[in-house]
Amino acid sequence: MEKGKADYGNWVSNYVLQLLVIVTLGAVVVLAAVEWAFHQPVVTGLAALLVVLMLAMLVYMWLCRRAFAFDGGGLMGMFHAHLVEHLDWDGRGTLLDVGCGSGALSIRCAKQFPEAEVVGIDYWGKMWNYGKAQCECNAAAESVANRIRFERGDAARLAFADDAFDAVVSNFVFHEVKTQPDKQQLVLEALRVLKPGGSFAFQDLFDSKMVYGDIRRLFDRLRADGYTDLHYIGQVERQGFVPRFLRAPWMICHIGLIYGRKPGGQA
Repeated sequence: MEKGKADYGNWVSNYVLQLLVIVTLGAVVVLAAVEWAFHQPVVTGLAALLVVLMLAMLVYMWLCRRAFAFDGGGLMGMFHAHLVEHLDWDGRGTLLDVGCGSGALSIRCAKQFPEAEVVGIDYWGKMWNYGKAQCECNAAAESVANRIRFERGDAARLAFADDAFDAVVSNFVFHEVKTQPDKQQLVLEALRVLKPGGSFAFQDLFDSKMVYGDIRRLFDRLRADGYTDLHYIGQVERQGFVPRFLRAPWMICHIGLIYGRKPGGQA
């Protein structure tokens, strides 16, 4: 990380690109070996097709990485902005970011709400190039380190008491949590630590029945618990800021945003 400059990483990790480069080089070696050993047009053609497909995938993923990058297309920041835009909160009190990653959304919230204290939690699994130290360096680079802290935690079992925060946010995290197969329960766990009257905004693959099942079951549960200020935006990827080449089943699709307030609190 360059000193004094935030590094928020990328949703297309270095690991993915490095793996694609290795596989592509392997395909080139296979093509050369097949041509040398067999001299059969059909076999050579199939090997060449494999090389072309791998090169196309490598280029596609590089373009995706550029689109997501904060110093490129800025799409990661656009998703964060979309979430914060729908968080109806005055910024007074404490905010929890569930699954903070590199700290980008946590820090955006700290800058958006200058009176707020922000807590970011994440498990920081091995497949991501993120960590607590990186989050803290980013907060310092963005001059909000005095109002934000980062902790290791599990979104399935948040280490906080009931009604602990005035606002809770989460972005593209719940579907990644391995410790809770029922993803709707992760939403309920995040709401558990929200104070009555507190605001929330969660963005994830809520439109995917494969991940969340019938999302109407979650809404029915929340309404039964007294949630009346409850809103949903489906197909967020079609809101106008996601490039068409990214709106694919293997990249950006089935995105939904749930936001509103927890019942109770002062009228």
